[in-house]
Amino acid sequence: MARARQTAGVRDEEAVSRFVERFAAQLTEAGMQRMASRVFAQLLASDEGAMTSAELGRALRISPAAVSGAVSYLTQVSMVSREREPGSRRDRYVLHNELWYETFTRRDQILTLWEKTLREGVAGLGADSPAGTRIAESAAFFEFLQDELQGMMDRWRTHRATLDLDG
Repeated sequence: MARARQTAGVRDEEAVSRFVERFAAQLTEAGMQRMASRVFAQLLASDEGAMTSAELGRALRISPAAVSGAVSYLTQVSMVSREREPGSRRDRYVLHNELWYETFTRRDQILTLWEKTLREGVAGLGADSPAGTRIAESAAFFEFLQDELQGMMDRWRTHRATLDLDG
């Protein structure tokens, strides 16, 4: 039986929970830690893009230790930051602005590092050896990805400016 469509501004908490778990499972399949995936998806689904440890624990039905471990990972990979809740001693965990843009920009830095290391490998192996040829192709692939990624990010910023996301 189809559910009635929700009116604007009214959250269907059951649907939100299903979304959080489904997206978290996809992030986990892509290689992110399971609990970090759940915490990230819950933050993403929160209207404020920020929650306290207690709020995350209640929403996900997980222990404070599980929240702490997940937040440590997400902070380390720069997907969230920790802020002091105004007038309180409690921390809030906040998604970064332009989250996906920032995540892919950091990925570009990793690609640059890999390309440099691969090119050094080619120099040591010899460009004409089978391994040197294979590694040179890998370096060229990462160089290509970086160029394409930068172009995509530039196009995204231009496209994002045309979107009506606030209304």
